[in-house]
Order: sequence, then C-alpha cells, then structure tokens
Amino acid sequence: MRAQMSEDLQELTVSVVVYRPDPRLLLRTLTSFAAAAAGLRRTAMLPIHLYLIDNGGLPDISVAFEELAKSGVRWTVLSGHGNVGYGRGHNLAIEQVASRYHLILNPDIDVEPHALVRALAFMGAHREVGLLSPAIVDDIGQPQYLCRQYPALIDLFVRGFMPPAVRRLFAARLARYEMRAQINERDTIWDPPIVSGCFMLFRTSVLKQLAGFDPRYFLYFEDYDLSLRAHVVARVVYVPTVRVLHHGGGASRKGWAHIRMFVASAFKFFNRFGWKWF
Repeated sequence: MRAQMSEDLQELTVSVVVYRPDPRLLLRTLTSFAAAAAGLRRTAMLPIHLYLIDNGGLPDISVAFEELAKSGVRWTVLSGHGNVGYGRGHNLAIEQVASRYHLILNPDIDVEPHALVRALAFMGAHREVGLLSPAIVDDIGQPQYLCRQYPALIDLFVRGFMPPAVRRLFAARLARYEMRAQINERDTIWDPPIVSGCFMLFRTSVLKQLAGFDPRYFLYFEDYDLSLRAHVVARVVYVPTVRVLHHGGGASRKGWAHIRMFVASAFKFFNRFGWKWF
C-alpha cells in the first residue's frame, strides 16, 4: 500500500468554512484531522494543506494550529471577505488549490484516525471515483443516514419540520429517502444520488471541472446540487470503512433565520433540477 499510495498522491488540500463557530467543536475537528493526517503521512509522505475560511467570528484556536503543525499540515486562514456563505467560502480555497485530492470538511466533524488513509487508498485504487462519502455517525455512535435519494418536497418538510409523532407516520417513506435499506457499515455503495457536504473527498480535477459549489446557495442544498452535478463527470461512492463523527443538527432546530435560508435554497435547488412534490 505504501508504494501504491506514494505513487498516486501529490497533495491533499482541505477547506473548512466557519462563521461564529463553536470553539470546542472546531478545536475537536482540527485536532482530530491533525491526528488522521499524522497517520496518513506515516503511510505516504505527501504535503497536506488546510485552508480555514473565516466568514466571521473565528475564535482563538492557536492550540489547534500547533497540532496541525506537529502533524506536518500546513495551514492558511482566509479572512476579510465577510460572511459570503458556505459554498462561496469553500470556493475561495478551491480556486487556489492545485492538489490531487481536495476534502470539503465541516467544522463539526471528528475525523477518525484511519479515515484519511482508508479514503485515499480507496481513491487510489478506483480511478473512476470523483467523490467519496464516508460512514457518518452521531455522538453516541449511531449511523446518520446522510446519503439520499432525490428529495420530494414532502420528504423535506416532514423530516425537517414535523414533530417525532408525525414523522413516525411517514417512517417507510423517509427510510426510502434516506436509503436506510442500502446504507450500513459493511457495504460499499456505488453512485448514491446525493451525499452529505459535511465530508466530501473529491478528486480535485473533478471538483475544478464542476467549478466547485454553485455560489447562488448561501446555505443548505449546495451539497445536493454539487452531488448531482458530480455524477455527470465521475462516479460517487459511499465507503463505510471511512468513518467520521458528525455533531450537526437540522435547520428547524436553529431558528427562523435558518428556516428561511433552507426554504430559499430549496427553491433554487428544485428550480434547477426539477420539482418533485410527492
């Protein structure tokens, strides 16, 4: 594996966009990434460069920068542009990179120690893959079903805004939307229609061909859009041996401002890809 990975890899770049982040979660994200990067560099001595895009309110995380440096990870903070949104923030880094692989990473993710080694080994062995998605678990280790079928409006409304008692009435429908019959921690799944933006490992050439995220989305649905466009130029794969922990929550639990952004982005998404009501 050492020879194969070293031959294939030139550089791994990473972008993390933050806006008034939870310092504790951001610190966990960066330190867990540093540990995973250290493991990767023991296997393949490739350069790793992390871009932290500060959309506003970046706290003092000098401890995390020290951990990155110890792991051999170079880092750059991009700031001064204001809160340009999630996708446009990532694009600020994507436009600069010239790597072989680029990882889009949320600031509320714990990267497991072997995740990067396993992810890049899989990408190196499967040249047709342009986008890799990991197994994603919550704080108690339960799977988060973040691979999705193409959504209908009713799926989004029930899943995002209805109380648990109502959601139970739609359990079978939501299970199909969340691909619960296919997604597990054993089986590699090829070409899930939509994968989560919390951890998207791209072949950078594919990401460049797609011109990164569509800047018309300020927040929400930019990963749905990018996933669907990725299928046009490459294969997408869910790899359960690559694991991360996700601390995030839904729009309805974040207040009315997030609900308005969710609805506005949903409108843009369905206008582009087609409306599906039921």
